[in-house]
Amino acid sequence: MVKAIVDIKKEANRVINIVKAKYGLETKSQAINVMAKQFGTFLLEPELKPEFIKELRKSEKEKTVKVKNFAKRYGLK
Repeated sequence: MVKAIVDIKKEANRVINIVKAKYGLETKSQAINVMAKQFGTFLLEPELKPEFIKELRKSEKEKTVKVKNFAKRYGLK
């Protein structure tokens, strides 16, 4: 675990306190961790490109083939 001394503005402190109260947390550190996790999910989650979504929708319409024995069908054994 990393310890840090930080300077934050009053508005940021209010937000941290609101998160702390909303989630019933005991410390501001816990509130900051919750905020970082939520923002990290938002920030790090890749956005799907429209071209990729178009390809997925196209492949959904394609006819499927039932395969009983994958290894035999594709010569893997």
